Amino acid sequence: MRRSVYDDDQAAFRDSVREFLRREVIPHVGEHAEQHGFGREMWLAAGKQGLLGLEVPEQYGGSAAGDYRFNAVLTEELAAVNLALASSLSIHFDVCAGYLTSLTTPEQQARWLPGLASGEQIAAIAMTEPSGGSDLAALRTSAVPEGSGWRLNGSKTFITNGYSADLVIVAARTTPGAGARGISLFAVEAGTEGFSKGRRLDKVGMPEADTAELVFEDVLVPAENLIGELDRGFKHMMVNLPRERVGAAVSNLAHARAILDETLVYVKDRQAFGQAIGSFQHNKFLLADLVTRAEVTQAYVDQCVVAHAAGELTAVDAAKAKWFTADVQGQILDACLQLHGGYGYMNEYRVARAWKDARVTRIWAGSNEIMKEIIGRDLGF
Repeated sequence: MRRSVYDDDQAAFRDSVREFLRREVIPHVGEHAEQHGFGREMWLAAGKQGLLGLEVPEQYGGSAAGDYRFNAVLTEELAAVNLALASSLSIHFDVCAGYLTSLTTPEQQARWLPGLASGEQIAAIAMTEPSGGSDLAALRTSAVPEGSGWRLNGSKTFITNGYSADLVIVAARTTPGAGARGISLFAVEAGTEGFSKGRRLDKVGMPEADTAELVFEDVLVPAENLIGELDRGFKHMMVNLPRERVGAAVSNLAHARAILDETLVYVKDRQAFGQAIGSFQHNKFLLADLVTRAEVTQAYVDQCVVAHAAGELTAVDAAKAKWFTADVQGQILDACLQLHGGYGYMNEYRVARAWKDARVTRIWAGSNEIMKEIIGRDLGF
């Protein structure tokens, strides 16, 4: 079915993204996996191409596209290369940029946004804690007033871009005992005394993604690094999380569709018992099921993209898109691996790497169980 969500401007942008990926990323995918990161050169190249400043005003080096559909196009193309690329860059150009453009003062924007757009400063957001997981309201990292600033203590884990980040948006408790109403957001810059980065985490999949633990020991954060309103950090996160979740949905589905397309070619070429394996009835029916699931899911995700671009996407609809695409992604990739037979279990085949990479999408950005809890509450339960 023809998709109608994008216009000619987004189509032209998609072509430019694909050319960038062919030139700057795809030739180096093996190196990225070995290095457990994308390297500064790739970030700077992405900034030069204008891919990191879609949310950034022109006076700070961005393009201020003003239309979320450009973000979605970029996320789709990144995910088609690999999930780690989409995750790492979208946290920077979409999620963090969303916070730093909507909640900051002109002075803060002048300090942080030029580096964000150019790729000279890599951004991360630090919400998740070792003991908290998806329970953001229970976070323990604290920020205590001291002089004209704040004394920050605590730790975060599973932070995408954490090891290479130059600027980290940190959620911390500023009013003890106030629950969700006592959390604030701070920008912490690399090199600040007391801020250290732990090891790069050894994950099941996505070796390219730079994921780390972050530790804050008596970090003095100046008052001018408070992002948004004091004690309103949880509200700020709840407003911005739908953006992260629709982005995850876009990425999940684009990733799965890329592998499904490759599998459709494979099962036409691969022979068994004198015929293409795709022609066996079971496999034919399975592929019909997978293609239908992908296309029907795409229709819903596209509507979520349109709604978010119009400022109308609800947290509940974003939760639906996030969990369902993660589930469909898992179904598609598991079946695609099976259709590759023994070769599907070999790391040299992209389907094997994609299968491992995708497992985390049912956990991050709020686990699928939390997404269903959000939806269930909206149903009145």
